[in-house]
Amino acid sequence: MTGTPVDPRDELPDHLPALRAFAISLTRDVSAADDLVQDTIVKAWSNIEKFEVGTNMRAWLFTILRNTYYSLHRKRRREVPDPDGAHAARLSEKPAHDGRLAMTDFLKAFDQLSPEHREVLILVGASGFSYDEAAGMMGVAVGTVKSRANRARAKLCDMLGLAEGENPVSGADAATLAVMGRNGVQAA
Repeated sequence: MTGTPVDPRDELPDHLPALRAFAISLTRDVSAADDLVQDTIVKAWSNIEKFEVGTNMRAWLFTILRNTYYSLHRKRRREVPDPDGAHAARLSEKPAHDGRLAMTDFLKAFDQLSPEHREVLILVGASGFSYDEAAGMMGVAVGTVKSRANRARAKLCDMLGLAEGENPVSGADAATLAVMGRNGVQAA
């Protein structure tokens, strides 16, 4: 090998936008997401010797972010009670639309998914990780990732009142369509 070895820390800034997007999808709060990204970068910086040069830095950072989020989430244990099912009942109403949804409708439905379902759709759909990579980051089997993605997409379609194969959002970007599984390309 010629030249000086590259310090993996130099790659960290390149991954900030993707980390921030993933953090926002998990926390649903920009300020909390920024704090989560900061914690992730601090942990990555101080544990850089654990990163294997030549492997996927982005996947390593997403794993740190995910683990940090769930550690904080376990401490807080905040869950909105819905004893009478009033919140869930509102989700089952078919929205009044002409077959295409506004992006806000999609985002509202996406927010109603469980954290595990949002996470798998962000990793496999929007971020473009393969099922194998997502499984490694999530610490679950590949089959679990595939079934979670399928269930999450089906749940989104159900909440949005969409039929199988129906385009959810007029003018949607590729990431949104990937989350919904409508771009014809599934991560392998």
